[in-house]
Amino acid sequence: MIVTTTNSVDGKTVADYQGIVFGEVITGINVLKDLGAGMRNFFGGRSKSYEEELTMAREEAINEMVSRAEEIGADAVVGMKMDYEVLGSDNGMLMVTCSGTAVKFN
Repeated sequence: MIVTTTNSVDGKTVADYQGIVFGEVITGINVLKDLGAGMRNFFGGRSKSYEEELTMAREEAINEMVSRAEEIGADAVVGMKMDYEVLGSDNGMLMVTCSGTAVKFN
């Protein structure tokens, strides 16, 4: 399935707009990853564990959105947008959401 941030796909004509589809993931960052990231924050450098967690959450959110588009018979999702937030009393949860318009081509 084509997923794009643009509002159209070159060479394709949209026959039907099937509605907005969403993908949401909320994941916890465990204590060990927090400890490692805290050390990186103090000494400098990149936090590989946080980057991996973010990558997994982003991929899961896109996959969930694609699954929902497939359920309604879409050929693509156009105009995709993604957002990231931290949640929880100690900011220990990461939320990744994405949305786009499911479309059917001619």
